[in-house]
Amino acid sequence: MGAAKSHKLVKLVIGMISNEPDLIMKVEKQLEWKFGKIDFRTALLDFSYTDYYAPEMGQSLKRQFISFRKLVDPVILPKIKRLTNRMELRLSRENGKPSRRINIDPGYVTDAKLVLATTKDNAHRIYLNSGVFAEITLRYVDRSFSPWEWTYRDYQTREYVDIFNEIRKIYLHQAK
Repeated sequence: MGAAKSHKLVKLVIGMISNEPDLIMKVEKQLEWKFGKIDFRTALLDFSYTDYYAPEMGQSLKRQFISFRKLVDPVILPKIKRLTNRMELRLSRENGKPSRRINIDPGYVTDAKLVLATTKDNAHRIYLNSGVFAEITLRYVDRSFSPWEWTYRDYQTREYVDIFNEIRKIYLHQAK
């Protein structure tokens, strides 16, 4: 029988999608104030993998990923997801109903996986608490992250896999 023990600390990552680069920068500053120094940041990447966000957020969407120097306990992922949802709502437009201007998705990287938080249930997601689920989006196999059959199309691209491989390298150095 294995003995239950605490999980090692993990590397917090956040992806943002918006067609307002200034808003992404503003949110990044707010997240840095909340979670500490950012140690990795992508350029603004074109986001054209789905039209899911277009009705609320418009066209010409960009995505940026950031990660934070301070490692965190993975048990706080639901709290972080609820915080980012409140940020999205606070920054939304009101035209009779809230309309998102930015999507903010937290997750974490370990040596073995990328986990994303979501409020949407599905067969491959595990309930954490407070309406938040976890999805293992990428797994580390044969010296690189690799997608699953359910992994979002953008996360299956070489560009995104390379990003998370780089974040994993930073994490491994920190976790020593």
